[in-house]
Amino acid sequence: MPILRHNEADLFYDVTGDGPALIFAHGLGGNHLSWWQQVPHFRDRYTCVTFAHRGFAPSTDAPDGPGPRAFADDLAALIEHLGLTNVRLVAQSMGGWTCLDYTLRHPERVRGLILACTVGSLATPELDRLFAAGPGSEAELFARGIHPAAGARMAREQPALHHLYRQIDGLSFGLDKQGVRAELLRLRCVPAEAIVALTMPILCLTGEEDIVIPPAAVEYAATLFPNGRFARVPEAGHSVYFERPAQFNRLIDEFLSGLPA
Repeated sequence: MPILRHNEADLFYDVTGDGPALIFAHGLGGNHLSWWQQVPHFRDRYTCVTFAHRGFAPSTDAPDGPGPRAFADDLAALIEHLGLTNVRLVAQSMGGWTCLDYTLRHPERVRGLILACTVGSLATPELDRLFAAGPGSEAELFARGIHPAAGARMAREQPALHHLYRQIDGLSFGLDKQGVRAELLRLRCVPAEAIVALTMPILCLTGEEDIVIPPAAVEYAATLFPNGRFARVPEAGHSVYFERPAQFNRLIDEFLSGLPA
């Protein structure tokens, strides 16, 4: 089990495949296992790097550690540890904070960025309005035994997949995820002016039934990036990569094939 010791945390990571570096950053309900339907698809053409954020099993964080405030620094340390000079980043939900903040700090190393069902740390008055007018209630799904990040359709149409999602989420049983969520909300403070220098291609992708991050917010975020693109996957919720892997992988393939060498 490869472990990187950084800033009082043990960070688990895995490297599979060969080719340009493709790094996957999971969401609040996941860890490195979340990408089980992506790594086999991309590993013949890319060096696929998966990791568990600090505090998400099997990674650890120090007692009263920095949590999400250290996510981007952790990613930078991992990239340095692996000796990578340029990367392609795939960020799901919470991973958007990690990858957008890393890209802002090291734009010269990022060839392309995929923000899946996330706007990361980006904050504007219009995004705040779109979040306030969000499409659904997570509490209502929880009350029905449905994980909101999986969604009602996954639970109904693919119950085994919904069960697997909940099992992966449950691996980080000692983590205060409500506390992590609250910290992420506090860290959503990057203004639109800060991203105008990000000229690399950026794909903002959403599921049309996402009730966690409003699809309209992801679509609007795409218009703020100088080289932003937008894609919406029908009949999918917050975890397109998990629920509709064929469509997700195809969109990522198309995006990556258009990146400069």
